[in-house]
Amino acid sequence: MQKIEKLDGMPTYSPEDKTTFKIEKREYEGQEIDVIMRKGHPGITIDEVNKLRAEGKQVPDFSICAKYNPRTYTATKAAPHIICEQDVACVLRDGTKIYSDIYRPANAAEPIPVIICWGPFGKRPHEGQDGWKLMGVPPQTVSEMAKFEAADPAYWCHHGYAVANVDPRGVGNSEGDVNLWGIEDGKDGYDYVEWIAKQPWCNGKTSFFGNSGVCMVVWRIAAQQPPHLSCIAAWEGTGNMYTESLTFNGIPRPGFENGIVTACACKNWIEDLGNMYLKHPYYDAYWRSKTPVWENIKVPAYVCGGMCHFHLRGSVVGFRKIRSPKKWLRLHRDMEWPDTYNPDNMEDLRKFYDRYLKDIRNGWEFTPKVRVDVMDAYNFDYIPNKPEKEFPIARTVYQKLYLNAEDGSMTLNPSVKTSELVYDSKTGMASFGIKFDQDTEIIGYMKLHLFIECRGHDNMDLFVFIKKYNAEGTYIPIDCMGFDYRGAWGQSRASRRELDLSESTDYQPVMAHQKDEPLEQGKVYELDVEIHPHARIWHKGEELRVEITPEFIKTDWYEDHGMNFYTDNGPEGTKHVIHTGGEYPSYLQIPTIPPKYQSGDYKYKG
Repeated sequence: MQKIEKLDGMPTYSPEDKTTFKIEKREYEGQEIDVIMRKGHPGITIDEVNKLRAEGKQVPDFSICAKYNPRTYTATKAAPHIICEQDVACVLRDGTKIYSDIYRPANAAEPIPVIICWGPFGKRPHEGQDGWKLMGVPPQTVSEMAKFEAADPAYWCHHGYAVANVDPRGVGNSEGDVNLWGIEDGKDGYDYVEWIAKQPWCNGKTSFFGNSGVCMVVWRIAAQQPPHLSCIAAWEGTGNMYTESLTFNGIPRPGFENGIVTACACKNWIEDLGNMYLKHPYYDAYWRSKTPVWENIKVPAYVCGGMCHFHLRGSVVGFRKIRSPKKWLRLHRDMEWPDTYNPDNMEDLRKFYDRYLKDIRNGWEFTPKVRVDVMDAYNFDYIPNKPEKEFPIARTVYQKLYLNAEDGSMTLNPSVKTSELVYDSKTGMASFGIKFDQDTEIIGYMKLHLFIECRGHDNMDLFVFIKKYNAEGTYIPIDCMGFDYRGAWGQSRASRRELDLSESTDYQPVMAHQKDEPLEQGKVYELDVEIHPHARIWHKGEELRVEITPEFIKTDWYEDHGMNFYTDNGPEGTKHVIHTGGEYPSYLQIPTIPPKYQSGDYKYKG
């Protein structure tokens, strides 16, 4: 088995290096755990930014530390009706001061609700950051008052809301050390909710909004159940940090989080998730402390997940597991940023907020509990915003498509003859396809159940994509933000094949990540690959193809450049084997959706 000793581009923890690292002892589940903290990037001022750029140097995203400057001012000449209270201090339960910029209507006739935006990326991105500019969003769509990936005060204050852009503990000029995505953030967020709800201009109702990194903390704070948290809008939020970020289902990918640790403006210390992964390679008490306690979330919730984004898994798991009796899910085909600032979606969110933050009886409850964009080809949708009552959809018919290594096909019945497909562990691919003889609508979780063998090594990694080809065999991608996107995907590490039976379902296998079980030469093993939720139609004559590779194959899709995995596929000459047929009934399970109503040849999809 491969053991990772160090990570590229990251200083490796050394107890002797007191300048770069320190240890903070914390208790999780009754265990004392040494949490590695790294000396933060102190942040740079706008003057330093301008100097660096004049020299042709790049400024790291999120490294801007805006000058501490408490004041109250009119937000912009273009928005004189908005005032900003800048660098307002909130004292947390342990005496730590954190700072926020609070935007609100200047002449509100009565107390108003507040939308809180909480995340480690800086609360005034317009003061120097280039990286805050949002891909897929037309220039000038979002005002300079907006925090990165958060609510825009220019819109929300116009409609009678306050917006609080918060620098959490340790970020920018806020005191303390930065904690990332855990219960510490949750407790601090609880304190902030209870503080801001008591401000004289506030009606006592609060919510959190954000996408991506500004959404992820929403789950953690809502799980702490602050009394004055009235509802949440969680759009694109990772849930399980271990299996959805530091690794992808056990295959290490810590570079993304290391980038955040490296870039955040932090004058003190920041939790070093990359080095914590090296010290805690399994899903233990430390990582569980970073998974939201879903069942504690009971406030009304509007949840979104983009089917072309790695936050999708956490968004859907969160929707399924929270105990909110009033919860809504929208699964869309767009990228998080254009979806967030699309005017139709902002208006939709305003209806939700008007209902639960202002108690306006506006009929929000008529909104379907689940809306799904059923994709087709390129930027064409088969059914946008398809209304459903639940997710996964109750009328789903799960169908097994059995793999045949002899001819690379998939069929409804398993072959009685055993066969094997062998491919190179570095550059090879296994591909299986089926042409549908009728329109087939797939919405939900797919699962790949394989019989595998590795020849020449004791481990193997698998990256899986579910792709579409037309009747002539031409590849048909999905278009997202102008890029080709492949479709549903999943990954699995063979040595982590043990399932967590308390979390797994027939449609979603969940790995335990408690140990490594090396593969023995000559033995065949069963392995489940969890595939993230998807919604797409295959028309009559079109082909669904499963493509399995040992390494992540990068495309022009803009996120692929960050998909840097530490794979464990053995030396040159190692072979991966997929066994099918007979005693090895490998299959892909797909969630097909029958028509809501059918009469003769007429089928109502809805």
